[in-house]
Amino acid sequence: MSEATCRRELDLEIPADIVQKAVERVAKEFARVARVPGFRPGKAPVTLIRRRFADDIKSEVLQSLVPEQIERAVTEGKLVPVTQPQIDKVDFAEAGPVKFRASFEVLPEFDLAQYKDLEVEVEEIKIEDSDVDKAIEELRDRASNFVPVEGRPIADGDYAQLKLKGIPAGGGEPLEADSVLCHVGGEETMEPFNEHLRGANVGDQKTFDVTYPSDYPDAKLQGKTYTYSVEVMGIKEKKRPELTDEFAKDVSDAQTLEELRTKVRANLEAARDHRQKEQTRDKLLAQIVKSHDFPVPEALVEHQMDSRLERTVRSLASQGVDPRAVNVDWVALRSRQKERSIEDVKAELLLDRIASAEHIEVADEEVDKEIAAIAERSGESATAVRANLTRQGALDRMKSKIRSEKTLDWLCSNSRIRIIAKEK
Repeated sequence: MSEATCRRELDLEIPADIVQKAVERVAKEFARVARVPGFRPGKAPVTLIRRRFADDIKSEVLQSLVPEQIERAVTEGKLVPVTQPQIDKVDFAEAGPVKFRASFEVLPEFDLAQYKDLEVEVEEIKIEDSDVDKAIEELRDRASNFVPVEGRPIADGDYAQLKLKGIPAGGGEPLEADSVLCHVGGEETMEPFNEHLRGANVGDQKTFDVTYPSDYPDAKLQGKTYTYSVEVMGIKEKKRPELTDEFAKDVSDAQTLEELRTKVRANLEAARDHRQKEQTRDKLLAQIVKSHDFPVPEALVEHQMDSRLERTVRSLASQGVDPRAVNVDWVALRSRQKERSIEDVKAELLLDRIASAEHIEVADEEVDKEIAAIAERSGESATAVRANLTRQGALDRMKSKIRSEKTLDWLCSNSRIRIIAKEK
């Protein structure tokens, strides 16, 4: 056993008298139900049964005695296993003790260093009038209508309605669309589209190549070259609504434009407060993790690596990207998560230990509140949500998460937070 790991290997022994009692008990059970040629059920001599079913009896004895012996050793050693014990080096001698080795991982033992009265610096995030203006402009964009343009060619700022087909260089599945809008001159538009569509009229057909950069947001197009054949089906321009009280009513529950600005500022400030809270938590936790040096169970690290990879896959799927079609080395991506996963596991263990030290617990009412929130978001009843969580074994994970959140809040309230000017 290495002190730098959480793996434990225990050489254990079950006394001979306990083993023999177990062998006799199991042999009698076999004799009662075993069918042996020449004997009526239950009438075969136990000595014959022990010879005939020796391997089966040994297996039953081990299954009944080994877990008890491991549990006894774990309790005496004050260990907390996080993996199922692996058994090897079994020595089951006739009329003697049973010896074996049990290998498993345990939670690490460590002393808490300072975690109270820490100091962290958090960047100030100011909400300016320009931020409110930008948010309202985004509301205007979302409320915009596209209206047809007639009597002139495409100009910068217009939206060309295209029928297109793109053939990838070197072969592959083409990209096709019967009606797609292209923002000509827009920052988000690849320059070849701007170049070839600017000045075009309805009915014109264009053919050109587009090479996408390696960091293009759509992973399916990264680094690839397509030859596009496009036909201009129409020209449209975006008409944004005027900034009036009617606009405020259309996009929100505000009654006036001024009330909309007030609500937008409040939302931005709430988002700002959330970001600063998260930044405070992250910095405090990073500081606490850095000041504690202890090994973490490899099994928990592997689980965390899997969780991180799963979140990446879900994120791609939510963006409409098929993870199976993305040219990603998933094995390498997973392995790159190891250092962060180790820190995540250390943070979880530290939060649990701090919560215990400060007697931070989760009340039933807090669990009920979280379940009610999930029920409201999902449209299910609280009873159904609780039943699902219980069936999935997720109720304890929820309580653990709530406890960690409360511990993080406690750490923030027991630390010195300095707001500093944001670096330009």
